[in-house]
Parts: sequence; C-alpha cells; structure tokens
Amino acid sequence: MSPANRDRLGQQNNPSSKGARRVDLTAVPDAPEGCDCPGCSGEDVDPAQMIGELLAGVAALAEYEDALEAELAGAAFVAPLVEVAGDEAVTDFVRVFIPQVTAEPSGVALALLLAIGSAASGVQEQLAEGASVAAEQMVAMGIPTPRWAGELAEPVRVGDCLRLYDTQETTSVLVAPFRRATRGHAFLVVVDEQDCGAAADILLVDTDGLPTALDNIRKAGRANGLDIRTETPDPAELRWHVEEALDARAVHDQERLVGETDPADEDDDDAPPHEVLALLLRSRMTALPAARRPTDGRGHAHADRSAATILDMLVDLVGGGGAAGALFGGGPAALRFGRAAPAPLPAKRKKPAGPAPIYQIKVGLRGAKPPIWRRLLVPADLGLDRLHDTIQSAFGWGGGHLHVFDTPYGEFGRPDLELELAHQDEALVTLEQVVARVKDKIRYTYDFGDDWVHDIVVEKVLDRDPAVVYPRCAGGRRAAPPEDCGGIWGYEELVEALADPQHPEHAERLEWLGLHDATQFNPAGFHVDEVNQALSFLR
Repeated sequence: MSPANRDRLGQQNNPSSKGARRVDLTAVPDAPEGCDCPGCSGEDVDPAQMIGELLAGVAALAEYEDALEAELAGAAFVAPLVEVAGDEAVTDFVRVFIPQVTAEPSGVALALLLAIGSAASGVQEQLAEGASVAAEQMVAMGIPTPRWAGELAEPVRVGDCLRLYDTQETTSVLVAPFRRATRGHAFLVVVDEQDCGAAADILLVDTDGLPTALDNIRKAGRANGLDIRTETPDPAELRWHVEEALDARAVHDQERLVGETDPADEDDDDAPPHEVLALLLRSRMTALPAARRPTDGRGHAHADRSAATILDMLVDLVGGGGAAGALFGGGPAALRFGRAAPAPLPAKRKKPAGPAPIYQIKVGLRGAKPPIWRRLLVPADLGLDRLHDTIQSAFGWGGGHLHVFDTPYGEFGRPDLELELAHQDEALVTLEQVVARVKDKIRYTYDFGDDWVHDIVVEKVLDRDPAVVYPRCAGGRRAAPPEDCGGIWGYEELVEALADPQHPEHAERLEWLGLHDATQFNPAGFHVDEVNQALSFLR
C-alpha cells in the first residue's frame, strides 16, 4: 500500500454520516522517562477517585444516539486489554475493576458496562459476561439505560456478502453488511494479497453509501484497464476470509518492533485504530455461521500473472478528502489506481555511486498458517537470478520448477521461447531496480503447479558490514514445505495426516516422504545456522 495516500473514509462523528466511524477519545500524553504511576511511585491509590476520573472521561457515551457508536467506544476500551495486556489482565479487570464501577452506579457507568459487554461478546467471553452481569445489576437497581441500549439488544443480521478482487491477485476487499433494528452498516476489509493476505485496512461505513462505493470501485477499475471482479461467498466463507486476514495482520503486528507503526495506520488520526475495528469485526463475525474454507481452496480464481498492481486502489477510493468527495458526489477528484502496464525499469547502479547497500528483506510464503518466512540480508545490487538462488537455498527448494518475479516493472524469469513465457531476463535486472525503498514489495512464484507464492518486502536498508559475507539469513520461522505436495493447501493436509496416526493417509504420506515415523517430520523446525550453511555455497 502507499501510506502517503491513506486518508480514511469520512471525517465526521455523525451517526448518520455515510463515512467511516470514529470515536472521540482524549489523547493520553507521553509518559515521562521516570514512571510516576502509583504502583511505581508508592503513592496511595484512591480507587473511587480513579473510577470517577474514568467515568468523567467517557460521560458522552451515555448521550450517544447510535448503538454502533457505543460499541466502538466499548471496543476502544476492550482492545488494549485483549490485544496487549492478555488474559491475566482481563481476569484482574473483571475481578477488581468491574465491581468498583458497580459500586458507584450511574447512567455513565451502566453505559460503559453495556458497551464493553457488547464489544467483547464472542471475543473475550469472560469480560463480556462480567460486564453484562454487572450491567444487569445496575438495571435492577433502577439506573436508567442509555437511549441506544434497546437497539444494542436487538439481533445483528448479516446481509449479502461480497468479495471484490483484481485478477492480478494483489488486492481484495471483503464486504460484510449488517443490519440491527433500523440501522445498517458494513465492514470493508482491504486485504493485501502480496503481504501474506493480511488485513491492510478496515473501513466501517453506513450501508446507504455502500452501493455507490462498490459502483465506483468497478467503474474506476474499468477506466484504468483493470479487471476487477466480484464474487458472492456465503457467510461462512466470508467469515473464513475475514478471520484469515485478521489473523495474518495480528501475526505481523506481533512481529513488529516496539515503537514501530504499521504504514497502513500512519495517516489514520481521524478513524478508530485498527485494533478497535478488528476487535469489533471479530465480534460481528460471531453472528455468521462457523468459518468454512472456500471450496476452491483459495477462495478466488487463479488468473494470469501480471505486473499490474492496484495496491493503492481500494484504500484511496474510500479514503477521506478528495477520494471521499469523488466517492460520495462531493467532487471530481481522481481515484488512484495501480498501473495497468509496467513502468519503465530504472537504470542500474553506476560505479561512481559506490557500493550498493544491504537490503534486509522478509520473504514470506503466502497462505501459510502459522506463517513460514525467512529474513535475509542481501546486496541491493544482487541480480534477480541470484535472488532466485538465494530464496531456493533459504527455503530448501530444489529449483526443478519454473519461477517468476512479479514487479511493478514487469515479470522477470528465465526466458524460454519454447514455452512462450513473456518473462524478461532476470539475469539483467538487480533487486534495487525493482524495489528502491523500505516497504517496497515484489512477488516470487515458484512451481506454477503447486504455486508457491513468496511475498518479498524490503524491511531495512543497511550499511554493508565488511566482516559479513552475503547473502545471509538473519531469522525465520518454521520449516518450508516439501516440494510437489500440492501447494499450501496440500501442505496443510499433509501436516494433518502426519499428525494423526489414525488418518487414512498417514502411512502413505510417510512413505512418500521416505520417513519411518512422524517424529522425523517437524513442520515447526527452523535453524538459522542450517540456512546460512546452505547459503554459503552461493557466496
């Protein structure tokens, strides 16, 4: 995605707005270098005072008109507990905090408990139950409920689910419309198919504006020569798509260094954070049938590979400012799309420019769950043919199948006139010609039958260390699948069969791998020294 162009849909906190939802939260100032919290400073803690300050900060919650706005506020409260603090903190919250709130019954306290209970439902049941029971106690005391409480109690029903995607398999958008009582809203999950299928963005819109948004996506795609298609997964399949995307994003967020922000969130000051929307979306998914993988395995058609990229399309289309104006009739601003044809290839590095830096790249196997990836250090001027060899060694691939690099500048591989592959010669192109900056991405596909797709992203640009011989592996996760096992879905079935001695294919799979017993097969195994030993033969 292009972070510089990421504006969110809608700018208002109006429940009837056709833009994205937001919740006005008070900013918390940066903590001083020396922690002065009560626990560290030794100061006496007045629970009643702390609860009072908290409730004063969320007083507007009781005055909301829309139950969805209340849920967003509840999710903003719950997300840090669930996503960061963990189960122990949730237990303490239920055991200590909720009784303290209940001890000071008020309309604001009741509104907060109702919002927390709803947002946590289906995601953190201990928290949902604790808040709901406490809310019932307050209602029994005669505390008046907020105006949105009745709407919140109504069942949530899902509408017709959609999945829009481009045939180049770079981006898709999952559309989940919901209706509760007389109001409707829809979640749009923008999925970066080149980044492990992770959720790059989540938008929350009123359903009144949804048809216009979808129509503009299709029109703008056609105007730019792109093939954007629509499929209608059933609710169970859509839930699978959504949860896969959220899970992949969660893994990426866990791997991110402390203090490092996701580029997708850099310009999102006017919208709820990803964690808040993700938590509420997970809660919404519980209104759908149990997740079921699409019958075709991948959930979308395999189209011809192309260099076209539309990573900016959907986010800019539904973004604020000019894009939002164009989307909802507010102005003629042009919508940004990826190029329908490859861009001119930048020139190679010249000798006067000096030695090339070192790229730290992350190479992830698309669709793998748990993730399978390698972190590699390679010279920026490494030829793509050498990068192919490096990836093969890092993943333990044998090199016996065709491959291709998909880049914004075209497709590169080993030209083969007999097969009529329209690949440019990879030996004539260097890595820094096709990825010039941090967070730039390309795709490497190995074996056009099993279709092992590797997403490659530049994480850092480093100075060359004269004491290090490159390429080098700096980390990774899990063993690579064996070749010819049927792609990522076939590998999942292989792992399942080997893990169960009673599986009807258990013995057959062991024989196919040449193993005596399943203990010799360790899909979780990864040893950086072994990878570097393999890479040493390339130096």
